Amino acid sequence: MADTIGKVSQKCKIAAGLFWADYAVLGAQVQELERAGVDWIHIEVRDGKYMDFGMPRGGFDIIEGTRKSTSLEIEAQLQMVRPSFDVFNQLKDLGVNLISLPIETMGELMMQSITYIREKLDLKVGVWAWQGVPAVAFEQYIHPYVDIIEYECRAPFWVKPVAGKSPHVMDTIVVDTVRRLHEMIVAAGMEDRIELMEDGGLNASNVTDFIQVGMTVGEFSSPLLKGSNGKLQPGTGEIAAAVQKLRAVMDAASDQYRDANGLKK
Repeated sequence: MADTIGKVSQKCKIAAGLFWADYAVLGAQVQELERAGVDWIHIEVRDGKYMDFGMPRGGFDIIEGTRKSTSLEIEAQLQMVRPSFDVFNQLKDLGVNLISLPIETMGELMMQSITYIREKLDLKVGVWAWQGVPAVAFEQYIHPYVDIIEYECRAPFWVKPVAGKSPHVMDTIVVDTVRRLHEMIVAAGMEDRIELMEDGGLNASNVTDFIQVGMTVGEFSSPLLKGSNGKLQPGTGEIAAAVQKLRAVMDAASDQYRDANGLKK
């Protein structure tokens, strides 16, 4: 299995989100994403309570099917209210490699959970938050046990999705926040070992802005799995073409703004 997460590289990476997957052909889509060259698989795991989402999404059955379909590392981004150690144990048993914890709901359990995931389960750990959580909230979690910091832009879920487009809204302040998070990681001396991800709303037209300020991983679902005619289907070449288009833009931006030591000075 590839060991990619937390291995900061000169090239900015692609975390393929499955939010817009077609679950009727999930395994085939995941396999095409892997063959096309994405770096890992990102799955949002909900409990139906977090942010008052009315229906859970990305359950253990989806993780199980994904694990059987790929050798890539799998991230479980927990959109849950105070997930327990039992949840972490089940995720490990399902073959998850990275568990990302939500700042908004973890409270005083955050560092205990980070420590448990790292020391007891020997898994990788992420810390994430939605737009609106200030950058300073991440400061305590720029820590040797943490492999990735993730910031997700806002999404008006009450608006009907548009074919081929992300439901997220990309405000200018998101770029500024990612810049600040990168500066905090650099100040802690961890630019070579903590990934920095922007989640949601990224595409080929704006990803360069984030690479320029220090992003090392972009999470993409709509650009890789949605088109003007609906969800992209395996066997058509559409998924591979989408990955290749995005990769070309990201590699060019990485060459312009990054070197082997991180963001060019």
